[in-house]
Amino acid sequence: MKFSIITICFNPGSLVLSAVESVLGQSYKDVEYIVVDGGSSDGAVEWLSEMAAKEPRMTLVSEPDDGLYDALNKGVRLATGDVIGFVHADDFLAHPDVLLHVAERFLDANVEAVYGDLQYITGRQELGRAEVGGGCRRSEEPHGKTTALDSPFDRSDSVIRYWRSGEYSRRKLAWGWMPPHPALYLKRDVYDRAMMENGEYFDSSFRCAADYDLMMRVLSKLNVCPEYLPEVLVKMRMGGVSNRSLRHIIRKSREDWRAIRRNKIGHFHTLLGKNFGKLSQFLRNS
Repeated sequence: MKFSIITICFNPGSLVLSAVESVLGQSYKDVEYIVVDGGSSDGAVEWLSEMAAKEPRMTLVSEPDDGLYDALNKGVRLATGDVIGFVHADDFLAHPDVLLHVAERFLDANVEAVYGDLQYITGRQELGRAEVGGGCRRSEEPHGKTTALDSPFDRSDSVIRYWRSGEYSRRKLAWGWMPPHPALYLKRDVYDRAMMENGEYFDSSFRCAADYDLMMRVLSKLNVCPEYLPEVLVKMRMGGVSNRSLRHIIRKSREDWRAIRRNKIGHFHTLLGKNFGKLSQFLRNS
């Protein structure tokens, strides 16, 4: 079984190194690694190009895009693996056996989706490499130069929030439950069946909730029953597109409501459950 792992970035700085190292450092080796860069100008492309030239499993595409979900769609179209997953530039796989454990669940031919847990961690410390700046996907603020390259698996960041997904049920879906998208792995066939009429997998008319919309489409309309893997698969640095400020939280809630209505799952209680359900993740962060 072949994995396609996709990382999207724009001026990620050396933060992207932890994502790259966590994917290429997996014990499971049948991996196609696709990095979709939006035309970075911070020096990251040069380093990524150097790595891709030495690593046959890695493909780098660097060109302007129309934002987050355009880049995700591009990555899925390029993917040739049996199973597709994402490791965003600010994230990294939690340990070297993540893909091995996910692959073991997919040995059951009836399993179409596997998901696990996610931890939000402190800090945006860079994992050094000379001449690479810093920032998140849409940030252009440099953070200087670094030199040492460390393994992401050796990091000891503080956990701020612990997203324990728990077992899936249709009833929980109607009350706002959803697995963390970075900890979700879908068979290629599921993405193809979830593709919209315009050829997109992620609806690019959304600013920050197309992943939620896609997951609702997969779980509700396609009736895919995902398999839960009870372990932390991904570690994410705080500060993503949808959780940066009150303004972004309000925008995210509006887009979540749009996705809920479109996919005909629950009602206003679904949105309330989705938002208030996050509170417990801060209380059980260890």
